[in-house]
Amino acid sequence: MDIHEIFTIPLFRNFTREMQEETLRRLDYRIDEYPKGEVVIRQGTSCRHLHLLLKGKMFVDVVDVSGSEVRVETIRAPRSFGTPHIFAEKNLFPATFTVVEDIVLLRATRESVFSLMNSIPQFLQNFLCVSANCNKCTLVRLRVLTFRSIRTRFIYYLFDRIKDGGDTVELDDHNYVQLADYFGVSRPALSKEIRKLVEEGLITLSPRKVKIVNKHTLAQML
Repeated sequence: MDIHEIFTIPLFRNFTREMQEETLRRLDYRIDEYPKGEVVIRQGTSCRHLHLLLKGKMFVDVVDVSGSEVRVETIRAPRSFGTPHIFAEKNLFPATFTVVEDIVLLRATRESVFSLMNSIPQFLQNFLCVSANCNKCTLVRLRVLTFRSIRTRFIYYLFDRIKDGGDTVELDDHNYVQLADYFGVSRPALSKEIRKLVEEGLITLSPRKVKIVNKHTLAQML
């Protein structure tokens, strides 16, 4: 695995060659490999390193207050994860990370990350931006739960994941059972509401995809 793969991650965006070289000098890191099915990090574990996924894919699951396991997202290499927690007062991972496809993971010590922030202001700026985006995932889940009906929770979920100018949402992060857990509803109730949206001509379904047919009408329901 080429260590320079980390410079394709937003955390190192706009790095010059000199900044890249200094990063590799300053970061105190190790690289590990994990097979499919391995639990790499458990919810509640202390976050003492910067984590960079160089290869592979992982599921991110949270056990909520009711004891239910909820699929939050799927993360794919290359990317960082758990970034906001490395310097938090209670720096505990809020989720469990499980390998879906064999991974290569780089861990850099907290002390060397702090040293890099002091040395390269661009890294500090990128770190703050990435941390803000990570927190957005939590806020989106909370926002979903503020909608009272299953229909509006599902519609908001679609609009949050649709790309600019597009009309199709990939459902790679959740199957219907996981999506129902994410919304805090039963699977039959969610399936019934999705079926109604299809019958009303507002969306169409294909394997792992939802196509929005009438965006204006759906938006008015929120």
